[in-house]
Amino acid sequence: MLHTTILSIPFEFETEEHLFSPSAIDRGTLAMLRNVTLSPDDIVLDLGCGYGPVGIFAARLIGAGQVVMSDLSADAVAVSRRNAVRNNVPDIRILQSDGFDGIPRTDFTLILSNPPYHADFSVARRFIEGSWQRLVPGGRLYMVTKRREWYKNKLISVFGGVTITEDDGYYVFCAIKQLSRPKSRAPRKPEGILSKKLMRKTSRRRNRKAAP
Repeated sequence: MLHTTILSIPFEFETEEHLFSPSAIDRGTLAMLRNVTLSPDDIVLDLGCGYGPVGIFAARLIGAGQVVMSDLSADAVAVSRRNAVRNNVPDIRILQSDGFDGIPRTDFTLILSNPPYHADFSVARRFIEGSWQRLVPGGRLYMVTKRREWYKNKLISVFGGVTITEDDGYYVFCAIKQLSRPKSRAPRKPEGILSKKLMRKTSRRRNRKAAP
């Protein structure tokens, strides 16, 4: 059993060795929570909840009915449900889901995630692209990792922009959903190279001038 505090609020968590960071709340998770502002009107998704500290923390602040938690692992979901009861927020909706596949809601105002950054980027890519689909306009995605450039570039490509805060050796990313996806920019033509259409026009002019 893990007895701890998150931003001065006491919690008690059941953990298991095969779940992420069983002996203490991950420092990256704490860094993310220090940089998130929660509102009573928020609809929050804890994406990849593990044994539940992020979603349970949010529920203690804004109410269990405002929070959804999900994880691919059935064990993580079971432990999170017990931890929700243990921390007096039993009404959180906690779902087993591969990314967003098992999550029906599309009206989240806030998505929080600490993705597996020691693996390849396939999970993070799905989380970022799916988050844009499930957030309302103006909704925010927060992610925390130790890798900067890939996440920065991916979040900018999907959301159009990102704010990055460095905290305790981690990068906390915040991306806000705009009304429409950012338009990809057309590649610029190298300077000094004419377009095919312009080349044909230039060739025709030269031919006319050369004609007797």
